[in-house]
Amino acid sequence: MNRTDYERYLTAFNAKDYDTVCDFYMQPMAMDFFGVSLRSREDMKRFYSFLHGYVRESVRILNFASSDTLTAVDGLVRIEGLRDLDRETLEANGCGGLFPVKAGEVQEMRQFIFYTLKDGKIVNVECALMAPPGG
Repeated sequence: MNRTDYERYLTAFNAKDYDTVCDFYMQPMAMDFFGVSLRSREDMKRFYSFLHGYVRESVRILNFASSDTLTAVDGLVRIEGLRDLDRETLEANGCGGLFPVKAGEVQEMRQFIFYTLKDGKIVNVECALMAPPGG
């Protein structure tokens, strides 16, 4: 996945165009991050429909590298609370590894996102969260 392809993927993600986002993935997919495990288009659409009902999420690329088998993104993920999302609601929806957010709150997190590729499609995604300064 070259930079142009990734920009198309990111544009679809930021626009909540989940069908287009899912088209970038080989099925079955393997996406694991912060306790969330997605294995199908339906899983992805269900998860992001839930999450984006509470927050506005966007990703900005800081650094990018790619090859035929891997795309690596150093990105800034911005989460803006649209309505309160508490620990209990996260847990009840299988998202206990995510952070609660209140309406109006903004969280910015630097993430390293690694996309394993096969035949031009994403087959696995892994994310790591960088510790805050002094953390």
